[in-house]
Amino acid sequence: MPRSNRLVAGVAFAVAAALTAAGAAWLTSAATSPPARAQAAPAPPPTVKVARPQTREIVERREFAGRFEPSATVEIRARAAGHLATIAAADGTLVEKGQLLFTIDPRPYRAALEEARARLASAAAQVELADLELGRTQQLATSHAASQATLDQRRQQKKAADAAHALAKAVVSRAEIDLGFTEVRAPFAGRISNRRQDIGALVTDGTMLTSLVALDPLYFVFDMSEHDLLAYRQAATSGAVPGLHGRRILVELRGQGDRDWPHKGTIDFVDNRLELGAGTIRMRAVIANAGGLTPGQFGRARLPFSAAYEATLVPETALITDQAERAVLAVAADGTVRSAKVDLGPAHAGGMRIVRAGIGPDDRIIVSGLLRARPGQKVTPQEAEPEPRSAALD
Repeated sequence: MPRSNRLVAGVAFAVAAALTAAGAAWLTSAATSPPARAQAAPAPPPTVKVARPQTREIVERREFAGRFEPSATVEIRARAAGHLATIAAADGTLVEKGQLLFTIDPRPYRAALEEARARLASAAAQVELADLELGRTQQLATSHAASQATLDQRRQQKKAADAAHALAKAVVSRAEIDLGFTEVRAPFAGRISNRRQDIGALVTDGTMLTSLVALDPLYFVFDMSEHDLLAYRQAATSGAVPGLHGRRILVELRGQGDRDWPHKGTIDFVDNRLELGAGTIRMRAVIANAGGLTPGQFGRARLPFSAAYEATLVPETALITDQAERAVLAVAADGTVRSAKVDLGPAHAGGMRIVRAGIGPDDRIIVSGLLRARPGQKVTPQEAEPEPRSAALD
């Protein structure tokens, strides 16, 4: 036999021997090993927290972000030229209507007024003289001792004297006004800003001195989307809420840091068109301000969008999305989970959501453990702790 054939035969013999030994070892192990363990028991159904929908009387409200603004604002500017003589109100203080804020040196204006009054007295004397001369000339003319030309001249002198007197009187009025402008007073009650000029500064007509804003009442300005606008108009058409332009819409407001809605007001302005780019309409509420709000501060407004009615509420955390539709997971009496599609209304206070249709008050919905439940699956339901009912929710 050739050498190569002998080598192949040897390798084949060695492999066969190894396989025979391995098979014998397996048979020996199988004969001596203990019986296989019984099949593992199935896992129990997952535990979830369930609760029944809440039913209560509510008023649907929607919230809008906005900013508090002063009901009036004005730049206080000088209306007389001269040196700033006094500053009567400290920067940033509250002032009353008519309160003195600044004084411009009044001496030149007081002198101008005295001069104007002297000219007025002179003009009055000229009127008196013209009256006397006209009277004498009229008496002489009746006896033909004065010509008609002389009489006409006296009449014209009387008219000129009257005109000069009227002009002098107007100059006095103007001088009094100019003197009054040297006292800069607050046109309404509010809070002033910092002064822009110091004592001794030379100011002219129109020089900025400070600014003033009215604090009571305040405005709250916000934008309402077209969607919300249509929803409100639909509610107004049904009589559930007042019309937008009736100025009877009550609004609740709160500033930054307020937990409740401590401020009350009414809508007093609705713009006449939507902003084309944003698709919103500008609205304004007017509120009394006892001092807790500052112009420029951000806040939120809450408007009613319905009359009071019995509503079904579920926690926002119980809602899921099922094939692009909102739904909740309900648990049947036998523990089977089903997906119940719901027709949702707006959000409500306390993290709740209004449900218009899809579930009833006796349904048990999963409020905790949603990731452990699937439609058609068995679960072990446990009643969730009822949330305390807050007056702020209604």
